[in-house]
Amino acid sequence: MTNTTNAWHRVDPPLSADERTMLTSWLDWQRATVREKCAGLADEHAAAAPLASSPLTSIGGIVSHLRWIEHFWFEVRLLGLPDQGPYTPDDRDAEWRLGARTPLGVLLGAYEEQCARSREITARSELGGAARNSGSDGRPVTLRWVLVHMIEETARHNGHLDILRELADGTVGQ
Repeated sequence: MTNTTNAWHRVDPPLSADERTMLTSWLDWQRATVREKCAGLADEHAAAAPLASSPLTSIGGIVSHLRWIEHFWFEVRLLGLPDQGPYTPDDRDAEWRLGARTPLGVLLGAYEEQCARSREITARSELGGAARNSGSDGRPVTLRWVLVHMIEETARHNGHLDILRELADGTVGQ
């Protein structure tokens, strides 16, 4: 079972556990790493997009994106709920833009709330149960697949956060 009391403090995943515990522990570790990478960062640094080749890539944009992909995979795909994301067919990157103009504390609070909802969905779902919304490709996913994907997605963006944080204020992490 995931330790939600310490959800925003990195707790090393167990070295030996059942599949659900291992998957949820690693995902919570990655989620807590997002929070750690943002700790003490000024809003103006969170909004900065220092890479000319990626003008939407900011720390705030990444946090916003992670919040909305949690919503998409757990609520939209797994539960079949309506997509509440800020993106539209005309602006598929709206969550990135939103992240650049929203205070980092607000973004992190929304991310925390979304992760709490994702944990609740995970706790009451079977790992191998098919999603209610198979998506536009028609291929059903399982909670197991979503958890693995979210570990991968969050870890990849944590790497981006490492680089952006170092460019913003010189802070390096591990």
